[in-house]
Amino acid sequence: MVIYTFVVQSKRYFMDLFQSLSGVTLILLALCLLAVCAFEFINGFHDTANAVATVIYTKSLKPVHAVMYSGLLNFLGMATSLYLIGPKVAMGILKLMPINDMMAQSSGVGIALVFSILLSAIFWNLVTWYFGIPCSSSHTLIGSLIGGGMAFQYFYQGAGPNWDKAFEIGRSLLFSPLFGFAVVILLMIFLRIVVKKNKVLFSEPTEDTVPPLWIRAILFATCGLVSFFHGQNDGQKGLGLLLVVLMTFLPLKFALNPSKNIKDVLPQVEQTISTFSQIAATTGNIEVAKSVEQANQLKMQINNLNVGDTKEKFQIRKSISTLSKNLETIEKDKESGVSKEQLATMTKSIKPIKAYIDFTPLWTILLISFCLGLGTMIGWKRIVITIGEKIGKTHLTYAQGASAELVAAGTIGLSSYFGLPVSTTHVLSSGIAGSMVAAKGVKNLQKGTISNIALAWILTLPVTVLMAAALFFFFHLFV
Repeated sequence: MVIYTFVVQSKRYFMDLFQSLSGVTLILLALCLLAVCAFEFINGFHDTANAVATVIYTKSLKPVHAVMYSGLLNFLGMATSLYLIGPKVAMGILKLMPINDMMAQSSGVGIALVFSILLSAIFWNLVTWYFGIPCSSSHTLIGSLIGGGMAFQYFYQGAGPNWDKAFEIGRSLLFSPLFGFAVVILLMIFLRIVVKKNKVLFSEPTEDTVPPLWIRAILFATCGLVSFFHGQNDGQKGLGLLLVVLMTFLPLKFALNPSKNIKDVLPQVEQTISTFSQIAATTGNIEVAKSVEQANQLKMQINNLNVGDTKEKFQIRKSISTLSKNLETIEKDKESGVSKEQLATMTKSIKPIKAYIDFTPLWTILLISFCLGLGTMIGWKRIVITIGEKIGKTHLTYAQGASAELVAAGTIGLSSYFGLPVSTTHVLSSGIAGSMVAAKGVKNLQKGTISNIALAWILTLPVTVLMAAALFFFFHLFV
């Protein structure tokens, strides 16, 4: 009975969600949703090797068991991410795009832009996977979003990519591999000093030997941690991409949180006006005073809202976004005169208001979790060989595998907590490289593989930027 009720309610929800779309638009939406699922599926098998390479290569788990285990942890990482850290990474991806300006254009423009981004990201992921190059799905997605945003700005003279957010993400993508490389070297040195007697930890796996149980347990745990945090970080990237699609095709439904009544937020808006007014009076800060004006405007917009008016919903969304950006400006200004306690009070005040534009429906989380977990179980072998055998001249030892994965899991987990997308591929590959350097110096690295990884790292952003922009120029001809 419970299952039947769930099915009936789900059917009613989706019929209500999509009933406003024409036949052709509905088909295009289905294709876009399929493309997002394909991207996340490819992301799963493209990045699976990052988690399972060491546990397979050291014979701690059989490949089929390792991949299924990793797939399950990827699914759980994504499915629980919103409850553990909130939609920070997904919102970071969403905020890269001029989403408000996109929603104000015709659906054809948005559809052309979405297809350009998706095809660019999927194509480059498949090319690098085919050649066994550990390329970053994060770089691929970020580059495609920036390229599509720039092309959109060229045609419509509106807002382009959010460059502040792009540079913030860029710094995260740049420094996280360097951090992983350095920390793994330090960890390997520490292990050599502390674990002197047990030399098996630093030995290479042999063809017919199963590692001791305690080593298998360590590698099992580190594999699970990388998989879980990969799902948490990379899954939310796909979630952000899915939200771009939904807001493009169904702006009336997704301009504001469809599960909430915007008029219910009026008490929080009143509280925000009161809080910000008091702080503006005591500090004399211009941006705080602007925020008071914006909050008053938001209050008026909500009071005058006609439920079926999409443009009014856009204006409310813009007002909430502006209020949030004003607070970010105040936080970055070291001479604002606003104390940390006052900033904390302001942040707490507008948090319930932001929930009306920063939202993720449950079914989108489950869909992305499923695609990521399923993709994780397929296509892992090409990149496992690269990570296990081709980064260093010597074979991967148990200590190297565990150290690289432990640092990768920690780096990805911290980045997710702070809402920053990072590349699981680059963090783990740099960690493996660091472990090889710690063992026998820089000469222990295979120059050819390192060159290929570096080349893919350098090329990914410009190639995907240009590809997404070129595709939008082409698709735009048919709008």
